[in-house]
Amino acid sequence: MADRVERGRTATSGGGGVLSPRAWAAPVRAMTRRLNADGSQRSPEPAGPRRAAVVDCALYVDGRRQPGDWHYAEALAAARRDNGFVWLGLHEPELDEMSAIAATYGLHELAVEDAVKAEQRPKLEQFGEVSFLVLRTARYCEHAELTETSDVVETGQVMLFIGPNFLISVRHGDACRLASVRADLEAKQELLLHGPWSVAYAVTDRVVDLYLEVADQLEDDLDSLEVEVFDRQSSGRIQRIYQMKRELVEFKRAVAPLQRPLLTLTAQTNRYVPKEIRRYFRDVQDHLSRTVEQVNSYDDLLNSILQARLAQVTVDQNNDMRKIAAWAAIAAVWTAIAGIYGMNFENMPELQWTYGYPGVFAIMLAISLGLYRWFRRNGWL
Repeated sequence: MADRVERGRTATSGGGGVLSPRAWAAPVRAMTRRLNADGSQRSPEPAGPRRAAVVDCALYVDGRRQPGDWHYAEALAAARRDNGFVWLGLHEPELDEMSAIAATYGLHELAVEDAVKAEQRPKLEQFGEVSFLVLRTARYCEHAELTETSDVVETGQVMLFIGPNFLISVRHGDACRLASVRADLEAKQELLLHGPWSVAYAVTDRVVDLYLEVADQLEDDLDSLEVEVFDRQSSGRIQRIYQMKRELVEFKRAVAPLQRPLLTLTAQTNRYVPKEIRRYFRDVQDHLSRTVEQVNSYDDLLNSILQARLAQVTVDQNNDMRKIAAWAAIAAVWTAIAGIYGMNFENMPELQWTYGYPGVFAIMLAISLGLYRWFRRNGWL
């Protein structure tokens, strides 16, 4: 250590020497390690680099993306100067980073809190000139067989801040990635000319299209479940029906509440959405209405399947009880006759008969066979 200190000294104008930062850092670290080894409180380690929440920041002017890598503050200033708009894409931002962006873009603190927590139902709120649209995303989880623990639908959230010169998309989860939406939209210059609301339409349209895909694939699962329930050779475990019911409820919570925000966006009195974009939103609303109808019909069908399975369980239990009762009736014949001849009275009929013992067995066997055939003919056995 002394050698390192000596090498770290630098000459001054007075001929003396001082320790450079690199020279005194080593002994300080060594002393810190020694104190920690003696049991003192360890100093907090510096936090590692955190993943940036910004996925992409693009500036659009006259419907075209401008080249270069933009900082979100610089992009906003350029958008206001050139009459363009910014699309800032975020993925699961933390509060400190979202707060910095909110200060630059003038976002309301309540909307920022909702965007960070990501536990909101679909809604549309207005904060001055900034609209806050919350969407729940969904995608179908592939599975070879539906079990009691199968994940059928995965949900997430996409939140949109739509302002005069910007759109900020905040994505939580991987149910709906927006990179393909951006690529498709950048190929449609005439649509991008309508500003940030064109991006809001494209994102909403992709989310609802995924709803349609999930609904179509859920129909296949319901058909398989229905066949399994009514197949007499299958066990048709009721836990699978409950699991499917829970997954359908999760999907319904994503789809159904979106109807009211879309109704507001397509209203003629909405002065924030351009007239041409409102037409596009009406198309999205039609697709959403179709999905809602499908989900409601699936819910009714699943309730019917569940009731049918419960009825089958009751019928199976009744069949089991009939079988038990039939065999009990057959066994009662033997018990009754054996009980009578076991009373040890002296004047019992046929006690002195040579063939009385095999005769009684023959009578009990004949009665039992008769009862068995009668029960079989009536479906009890």
